[in-house]
Amino acid sequence: MMRPFLTLVILAACGGGGGTNNDMMPGDDAGPADATPDAYVPPAGYTRLIGGTWNLAAGQKDTYVCVRFTVAQDTYITNIIAQAPSGTHHTVLSISDGSTAGPDNQYPCNVSELGMVMLYASGVGTSPLDFPTNVGVKVAAGTQLHLNLHLFNATDNPLSGESAIWVKSQATPTPTLAEMVFAGRIAFAIAANNQDTNIVGGCNNTRNFSLFAVWPHMHQIANHSKFEIIRGGVPQVIHDAPYTFAEQNYYKKSPEIQVMNGDQIRVTCTFRNNTGQVVTFGDSSNQEMCFVGMYRYPAANSGLTECTDQPNF
Repeated sequence: MMRPFLTLVILAACGGGGGTNNDMMPGDDAGPADATPDAYVPPAGYTRLIGGTWNLAAGQKDTYVCVRFTVAQDTYITNIIAQAPSGTHHTVLSISDGSTAGPDNQYPCNVSELGMVMLYASGVGTSPLDFPTNVGVKVAAGTQLHLNLHLFNATDNPLSGESAIWVKSQATPTPTLAEMVFAGRIAFAIAANNQDTNIVGGCNNTRNFSLFAVWPHMHQIANHSKFEIIRGGVPQVIHDAPYTFAEQNYYKKSPEIQVMNGDQIRVTCTFRNNTGQVVTFGDSSNQEMCFVGMYRYPAANSGLTECTDQPNF
């Protein structure tokens, strides 16, 4: 499957619903946080879920490292935070499937190696995310997690570090389960005209859900993101703000947004292409994406790209 865009993230969060159970979390064999290359210290109460170490030569671009880890018992994640030192472009945490399963280990990989059920996404500068009270994401016992790290060194110096996911979690089920789905556009091209160009995507929604956070994701020539829910022809603006690649935040919605069957979900991404060449969709920093990640509940085991022009991408 051609799914390069999925390698766009890393886990994040803070605050939260539910208690923690540090004894059940995988990844502790890598040692304490202060032993890692970048001496990352998470906020109190977080446990390292999964992570990988890496080294990049000066100017080394578009490098991929993957990590697999099997969870020993049912785990309900309620809060997430990303360890993303310089050199971490973006990462995806997913559940392994037939294309990614293998021994629990770290290994060199490529952009397309990830599962189709994603647990979390983040990019450069992504802010922490906490779920609403009594809402979580379930990782069942025996599930193999798969972390795809997209690494990119744009500097003239070597870089090394560890990129990891830290969480708060609990062993008892949360009353409600959440999921993340992308809304946006996959097939597009941006002309090199040095003018603002809008790319519009989204879908006609087919279920009722509560939307509690949105995560705009584009790359380096993007400058604005807009997300709307249209009901009966009347748009409700959920997010409308300038965008910068260096600050990819989650935007919590309080009160939560109630999205109904029959609503239209519309994403508008604005780009200014001053590169001198046409820019198309792709995973690299030198290509572009047009997405808003929707964190919602209840979970419906939806495909990640359900709300795009290519729902089976």
